[in-house]
Amino acid sequence: MGAYILRRLLLVIPTLLGIMIVNFTLVQFVPGGPIEQIIAQLEGGGDVFEGIAGGGGDVEQHTGGVNDRYVGARGLPPEFIEELEKEFGFDKPPLERFLNMLGNYLTLDFGESYFRSISVTDLVLEKMPVSISLGLWSTLIAYLVSIPLGIRKAVKDGSRFDTWTSGAIIVAYAIPGFLFAILLLVLFAGGSYWQIFPLRGLTSDNWDSLSLLGKIADYFWHITLPVIALTISAFATLTLLTKNSFLDEVKKQYVMTARAKGLSEQKVLYGHVFRNAMLIVIAGFPAVFIGVFFSGSIIIETIFSLDGLGRLGFEAAVARDYPVIFGTLFIFGLMSLVVGIISDLMYVLVDPRIDFEKREG
Repeated sequence: MGAYILRRLLLVIPTLLGIMIVNFTLVQFVPGGPIEQIIAQLEGGGDVFEGIAGGGGDVEQHTGGVNDRYVGARGLPPEFIEELEKEFGFDKPPLERFLNMLGNYLTLDFGESYFRSISVTDLVLEKMPVSISLGLWSTLIAYLVSIPLGIRKAVKDGSRFDTWTSGAIIVAYAIPGFLFAILLLVLFAGGSYWQIFPLRGLTSDNWDSLSLLGKIADYFWHITLPVIALTISAFATLTLLTKNSFLDEVKKQYVMTARAKGLSEQKVLYGHVFRNAMLIVIAGFPAVFIGVFFSGSIIIETIFSLDGLGRLGFEAAVARDYPVIFGTLFIFGLMSLVVGIISDLMYVLVDPRIDFEKREG
């Protein structure tokens, strides 16, 4: 197992390198970089994308000079543009910039945000609690509900209970997360009906003055609606996976043998079937957590005004804040690859019969 883990860890390096090369190359062809953002603000506070999309009336064509490279740079001295390029590092060739970035990443130096005057690492750590809260609670709730429900559906396979619960979770899966989030706001956050939960944020303004129990209650009060909106679509996949895993195990010979020995149904299900049926479900926990952690968080964080990693990534992409974009991409990519290795280890932990080294041999 040690040799398998070592091989997987070594594969992380070329995989991350490939991800960074592809994304760095794509960024070179995307219009509206950080210098264009500053020029747009200096020239009137508009959006740089307006000039790119077709604000041609406001753009003067130049022949020769540094201003030719930037839309909307009319009236700005070339020395100022060159100073901006030097400050952002764009005075160097792309290959040199990429190699310098990789060299810094080897020492976990992800640079500093162009527009926030804070290191990317500090920025990620600052936003991490919000995203961890959403991902962790959503994953736990999904497992706590889906596993018992899936087992019950397997036991009652084909019954009315199985039919109507399947319909309910499929409908829930079909509803887009952002639409369900808006519905929750309208119904329970003072939109048109009840003012039960807060409209935005993760804590109240008087958080610091609250007692320990008050802080805990306030935290759960704020996070209830975002977690429900993020979790609703996760029930279907996990519930049906649990049900199908149980049905596959129930049909195997060892279950028939256990029943023939006179064991009770509860003993058969939870003493023999449960461990084998839960192999896929439990071993996939890290991957599910990462999936909930990142997928959908941008929209949910925006709707509920939560300042997390999803919103950070979106704002960085819009502002062309390259250090934040590449730094978060590197961190997220590394986390995903490590989680893949942890998932494999979970398989071995749940079922020691699995040996990846023999499979590879």
